[in-house]
Amino acid sequence: MVAFCPFCANILFVEENVSGTLQFTCNVCPVYFPVKKNISYRSYYKLKEIDDVLGGDDAWKNVDSTEERCPKCGHNRAYFLQLQTRSADEPMTTFYRCCNNECNNNWRD
Repeated sequence: MVAFCPFCANILFVEENVSGTLQFTCNVCPVYFPVKKNISYRSYYKLKEIDDVLGGDDAWKNVDSTEERCPKCGHNRAYFLQLQTRSADEPMTTFYRCCNNECNNNWRD
C-alpha cells in the first residue's frame, strides 16, 4: 500500500511517533495520519522447475559408446551424446557418461 498526502500529493512515509505507534507523515506538509491496522504482509515466490537439458536418463538409453577415458575413475569407455547448445555456426557439444555403472560420471568436451 502506498499512501499519498491529500494536500501536496507527495508520498507519505511511515515513522514511529513519541508514543511508540506508527503514523504516516508527509515531509512537506505538517500533517500525519495514524496507522490503525497492520499493513505488512509476506509473499513468497514460487521457483520454476528446472528441466534437465540432456533429457534425463531416457536420453542415455540408446546412445553409442566410444573410447574416452573417464576423468573420475579412469575407465576407458564412455557413452556419448551430441547436442547443438550454441549457435549454428559453432560446433556441437559432446556430452559423455562413464560406462562404468558404479561411476556414471558426466562430463562434456
